[in-house]
Amino acid sequence: MPPRQKHKKRIFRPIGDPSLPDGFGVWVARYLDYRRERNYSERTLENNHSALSAFVSWCEERSLVKPSELTRPILERYQRHLFYVTKSNGRPLSFRSQHVMLVSVRGFFKWLVRQNALLSNPASDLDLPRLPQRLPRDVLTAEEAEQVLAQPNTETLVGLRDRAILETLYSTGMRRSEVLSLLSSDVDAERGTVMIREGKGKRDRMVPIGQRALWWIERYLNEARPSLVLAPDDGTLFLSTLGEKLVPDGFTQKVHAYVKAAGIGKGGACHLFRHTMATLMLEGGADVRHIQEMLGHTSLESTQVYTQVSIRKLKAIHEATHPTGKLRPLAKTTKTDPKQRQGTTE
Repeated sequence: MPPRQKHKKRIFRPIGDPSLPDGFGVWVARYLDYRRERNYSERTLENNHSALSAFVSWCEERSLVKPSELTRPILERYQRHLFYVTKSNGRPLSFRSQHVMLVSVRGFFKWLVRQNALLSNPASDLDLPRLPQRLPRDVLTAEEAEQVLAQPNTETLVGLRDRAILETLYSTGMRRSEVLSLLSSDVDAERGTVMIREGKGKRDRMVPIGQRALWWIERYLNEARPSLVLAPDDGTLFLSTLGEKLVPDGFTQKVHAYVKAAGIGKGGACHLFRHTMATLMLEGGADVRHIQEMLGHTSLESTQVYTQVSIRKLKAIHEATHPTGKLRPLAKTTKTDPKQRQGTTE
């Protein structure tokens, strides 16, 4: 089988004036090359490029063309600018987006000091916005998950492929990019495991996969993939109708359509199954550290958000211990008979 294809090296458009000595154009290009040499993912480099491009444009509008011209007050002005700027849809940047952009700027200046391009780091004491601890918007119950899984028409090649992908997402909690990058050889049906290679942060991990998901994958491999694959076969597990790797955004739209067609009144797509898997396993008694391993989180803090989503056990304890936990309101109360009101005493 051919080796796993590497991510294509993206050629970024120049930022600033690349002909200006010690200008932003020269230093940003060197910084991105440095991070690529340190094996940062292309996705990370794209985020760095986007954030620094916005920052350099803001600087050039104010006739600031060299990193050496920046001071902490100027950087604080840029931070205020991010707080008040609006996107094309008229909405302000989220605090998470502001945080990501400022982290890129701070990392850039930290690197400049290490390269002796600056004597001091004006961004070293820059206070980043606090990130809100937000819960997943929607999480499926086991019954709702089954309704979504039943939406693809498994009598067609595409429907059979989609059912196999949905089962894989639900069983393993993989990220969208991880499941679409799987090779056929990454699935070990005998051991009931899946090898996820170069997940987020370029970290490999092995996760268990349920027997039902394996059954649908095997059916897809036998009945659908042979009709989708084109030579040369690079081993990609889930293929498009053109025999190529699936486009992430296109597949997200397809999964979202399945969720909507299920009529459960909830939104979401691929990541919805990740939230659902983690929540249902916690409610079933799994330890949060096991969930951390499944999801590939480096920090337990990222996983602990699901302990707040998993409410069923807390609800059961509330009903068993709180004085009003099991009380039901009376069918009808009247103002003239206050003794019948719930919770009143003589």
